[in-house]
Amino acid sequence: MVDTKKMVHVNYEAYFADNGKLFETNVEAAAKDNGIYSEEHTYAPVPYIVGSNGFFPLVDEAIAKAEIGKEFEVSVPVENAAGAKNPKLVEIHPLKDFYKAEINPYPGMAITLGNRHGVIVSVGAGRVKVDFNNPLAGHDLTYKVTVVDEIADPVEKLKAIMGINFGYADEFGYAVEEDKIVITEADICKYHEAWTVSKYRIVSACRSVFGIDEIDFLQVWKSNKAPEAPKSD
Repeated sequence: MVDTKKMVHVNYEAYFADNGKLFETNVEAAAKDNGIYSEEHTYAPVPYIVGSNGFFPLVDEAIAKAEIGKEFEVSVPVENAAGAKNPKLVEIHPLKDFYKAEINPYPGMAITLGNRHGVIVSVGAGRVKVDFNNPLAGHDLTYKVTVVDEIADPVEKLKAIMGINFGYADEFGYAVEEDKIVITEADICKYHEAWTVSKYRIVSACRSVFGIDEIDFLQVWKSNKAPEAPKSD
């Protein structure tokens, strides 16, 4: 068994380069200082598989070479980020359609039309202009990143993979053997609608990180039957 990809914990701050506005971070202090703090968000170092391109490639490459504990900055030009804006993705929709859906549109409002996500650019004269481009499209970006530590323990790697791909890692059982990985499913997997799809991503990540082809998922069903009382003589 040979580890094929390194796993680390990282802290990061992502900014629009043109105006210095922070748009994403897992650092609580940075979120509060820049007015984007949310109580619904968990602020803690995030596990990351180096080479997975969970970040833009230039950031991923910098993480692979980074010194643990030392913050570094990466500039990502638009062509290496989300690319230029596509004018065809800026559309005009009738205002009445929004009213029919009981939506009172306003500039800056995030909306979903069908299966597409967009932002309202303007409202007026019975029309609503909606931008369906990636919010990062058309922008150079700047990332400030710190590799906090490397995840070396195999079980901790599996827990991190589970957290990345399923969002929950507790109550699972984990075993890394020479030629296979065994994951004992938590009870939540029996009824969670996302579990089946998540398993495909977990298998792919495990093979990438550990270089092991066989990934076994074990489901355990236990009876809730109360034990019988001992018989008296």
